[in-house]
Amino acid sequence: MAAHKPVEWVQAVINRFDEQLPIKVGHQNTHSKVSTEHNKECLINISKYKFSLVISGLTSILKNVNNMRIFGEASEKNLYLSQLIILDTLDKCLAGQPKDCLRLDETMLVKQLLPEICHFIHTYREGHQHAAELRASASAVLFSLSCNNFNAVFSRIATRLQELTVCSEDNVDVHDIELMQYINVDCSKLKKLLQETALKFRALKKPAQLTVINSLEKAFWNWVENYPDEFTMLYQRPQADMAEAAEKLFDLVDSFAESAKRKAAVWPLQIILLVLCPEITHTISKDTVEDSKANKKQFLDNMRKALAGQGGNKQLMESAAVACVKLCKASTYINWEDHSTIFLLVQSIVMDLKAMLFNPAKPFFRGTGSQNADVELMTDCFVSCFRINPHNNQHFKVCLASSSPSTFHFVLVNSLHRIITNSHLDWWPKIDTVYCYSAELRFMFSDTKSRVIQAAGAHPPVRITPVRRCCMTRMSTAWSEPVLSGVRLFLKAASLPPLFSEPVTC
Repeated sequence: MAAHKPVEWVQAVINRFDEQLPIKVGHQNTHSKVSTEHNKECLINISKYKFSLVISGLTSILKNVNNMRIFGEASEKNLYLSQLIILDTLDKCLAGQPKDCLRLDETMLVKQLLPEICHFIHTYREGHQHAAELRASASAVLFSLSCNNFNAVFSRIATRLQELTVCSEDNVDVHDIELMQYINVDCSKLKKLLQETALKFRALKKPAQLTVINSLEKAFWNWVENYPDEFTMLYQRPQADMAEAAEKLFDLVDSFAESAKRKAAVWPLQIILLVLCPEITHTISKDTVEDSKANKKQFLDNMRKALAGQGGNKQLMESAAVACVKLCKASTYINWEDHSTIFLLVQSIVMDLKAMLFNPAKPFFRGTGSQNADVELMTDCFVSCFRINPHNNQHFKVCLASSSPSTFHFVLVNSLHRIITNSHLDWWPKIDTVYCYSAELRFMFSDTKSRVIQAAGAHPPVRITPVRRCCMTRMSTAWSEPVLSGVRLFLKAASLPPLFSEPVTC
């Protein structure tokens, strides 16, 4: 049958996949889960040979599932599980497709699939139980889809930018602009995004401008983290057209930043745009610069002053911290042997940066709702500082101290785990630099474990009412449980020796 009627055979597998989704069969047992997984694997393998047919079938299934009317908690859960299964299958099918292997019908299919994927990204509901998973899964599909179909996604972004340049409304739909932060971009594609936004930026309304600022910065990190060799090469062979687009956008954003509030919003992108201009960064390091570069030098001076607490503006100080962490992180992707001026810039701000982020007496806190972002920022700073100089470990000792806030402990174990699991550049130092702290880490693990047990009520203190104990338990485990989990991951990944036969010094 497969040899004589391949289309019918593939359609039969697609139908079986559809019929065994949780939304169709209800609660899945072990057998049905195995069967669903088997159907996924079949479609992923078939997509290598019948890509258009499989993507078309999965797109139709996703559309039908999205349009289903459901009632009740169980049905809602099955709907989300089904959507996750379909999205994950699409992601793996798209990721397995050879690059630059497109036909006209496949391009048309991409245009049908793109609106369905955008639906999940645009209709993200904060706080919903499955919303974060769905958005992450849809973002992964968009990333894989854009690898071979960048022009289709870019066309959607560029079209929306053009529409917004002539839009007179203040409340505008900026969702399609946000797509640039989820797509796969190499050096040439990032350059294309910079050039397009530089052309349209001045004519956009403020909400669209802020969306461009936020999305472009994330697109930069997509490039650096997925194509680190290209970024490293930029500092060995600077690209004039990349620098030209980045400088033009820097000047536009600089003009946009009229108030302290706007400056705080744009500084993180501005430091990235300077990083994309190695020769300009070198030029503005001198005492005197030409008029066209004076605003770049002034930007760096203002950022340093804000980081050091001069001026007293909290928003600018926090934005300076964010921008400087991004500068440090970007510098770790550049080989020290290239002797770039960027390293001198990093050295001029890193002490003030660590003093702000790792101060146990005054923990860094940007306000309610920022806790996760603050931890991520501190983790990025910790990892970057380790990669810049693994032997300058004062912030390590601060995070390890038992008297430090549990947030610092959480940042420590998250950072160490990231250092272990993400060390793909040759010049990044290895984790064995901190093996001498294994005894302190084990003590922190034991101490955190004791706190979790106590907070869970194993030995409740005397004279504490059940209601008060419940509140205390929730507060104390909010960070203790992640710390405990993080330390376990670190100790497992690091394979630290149980005992040292002789003292080890750092």
